[in-house]
Amino acid sequence: MSAKFRDLLSRLLAHLPWGGPERQFGAVPYRRGAAGLEFLLITSRRTGRWIFPKGGHMTGLSPSECAAQEAYEEAGVEGRIGSRSIGAYQSIKIRDTGTVDIEVEMYPLAVEVEMSDWPEKTQRRRRWASAGEACIMLSEPQLVEIVQDFLADTAARRAGPDQR
Repeated sequence: MSAKFRDLLSRLLAHLPWGGPERQFGAVPYRRGAAGLEFLLITSRRTGRWIFPKGGHMTGLSPSECAAQEAYEEAGVEGRIGSRSIGAYQSIKIRDTGTVDIEVEMYPLAVEVEMSDWPEKTQRRRRWASAGEACIMLSEPQLVEIVQDFLADTAARRAGPDQR
């Protein structure tokens, strides 16, 4: 079975009741500030909770490209997206038809451009936060773990191979 066929099959099965959680992809937008790494959080449309941009699979895009596209649409930022997931979390999405279990793979996005206008500007707020503030503001405990793991990995890489 080809990798392309397996990917298509898994996306189709994700939308069936017995296919497991729906897969989504999200970005963890960050930048280096004077006091260290800062993270860009946005509010969810329905409840106003602080989250990172995320969304479903888009035909023709890789998972990391989907995450970057969501960051543009929901937060108005662009930059270098990591090709490897830095973690995943499980959640529930509330839709008109009921609730759906989702699993969101997260990708780091080093922000290079912050736009003053973007597709969902009128539907969301965005805010840069220090790592500590982000961990307090984020509504999903699993997102806090992803931020903490990302910080630890970043610190280990900056320390060099002798410090790991």
